Amino acid sequence: MSGLFFMEKMMTKLKRPIAIYHEHPDWFRPLFEEFDRRGTPYVRIDARRHQYDVGSRDGEYSLLFNRMSPSAYTRGNGHGIFYTLNYLAHLERLGVRVVNGYRAFTVETSKAQQLSLLESLGLSYPRARIINHPGEAPQAACGMRFPVVVKPNIGGSGAGIVRFDRLEDLSRAAAEDRLMLGVDQTALVQEYIPARGGFITRVEVLGGKYLYAIKVFFTGDSFNLCPADICQTTDGVELARSACPVDAPKNKMRVEAVTPPQEVIHAVEQIMRTAGIEVGGVEYIVDERDGKLLYYDINALSNFVADGPRVVGFNPYGRLADFLETEAR
Repeated sequence: MSGLFFMEKMMTKLKRPIAIYHEHPDWFRPLFEEFDRRGTPYVRIDARRHQYDVGSRDGEYSLLFNRMSPSAYTRGNGHGIFYTLNYLAHLERLGVRVVNGYRAFTVETSKAQQLSLLESLGLSYPRARIINHPGEAPQAACGMRFPVVVKPNIGGSGAGIVRFDRLEDLSRAAAEDRLMLGVDQTALVQEYIPARGGFITRVEVLGGKYLYAIKVFFTGDSFNLCPADICQTTDGVELARSACPVDAPKNKMRVEAVTPPQEVIHAVEQIMRTAGIEVGGVEYIVDERDGKLLYYDINALSNFVADGPRVVGFNPYGRLADFLETEAR
């Protein structure tokens, strides 16, 4: 039996559609196009305006795939972040199959929790302290290697990250109330890591298992711990933002496939299993100064690399559709 015939037979068994719960109007078009091509029944749920009945007893969907973005607040949709936690908890109480559910989204929306998770697994990460008031930032940075960055706890796409090259610059920004901690008023003060080779590595998982990895290279002379951001400033100016590796070609970033060491693949799968993230990516960097490998970002919202067949040798969205259809049976 051919794979295509098997998939067609399997899709006929879906009595209820797959739901894609998302906030960004454009990021997931490749998945929608893949479902359209296959004839897979699905519905799009707009997280920007939504409601649900807590008295509901029956799920409307065979599966819900959570694609809510923590960077929604940068597009005026921050209200959806905390709402989503309630909605996911409701669905899971009903027994609805949720991919990247409540636990995954809790980790996705807290860089502080991500660091605690890495600490619990004994994995290395850039030195950081968590603050809940801008005035705490200078003291939190004491003893760290400069430059440092201040990162909102709820971020995404590098939103709100600010770099400081000197303690004096950070202290002045705090005194002048120029530090924005984000929607939950929590932030990280974290050491800035210069990337060996001028790239970071992003490892993607599907179904909690290794899917592929890419190196993301940068132009410019500085790096801010996010594959979307390059900073040209040194005195507390917010870092320039683009989107994510999927937009690398138009943003003049070079991307190439790579196979990480087996111990890295094992660590990434362990991270995702602990976080409850079934589809997502983990980013790591090698410190130019000492060669130390550091994990620094855990993502439950993964936009696959652009031109997957050329870069990694296959279409990740086809693999994703396979996985979702199988889980929805």
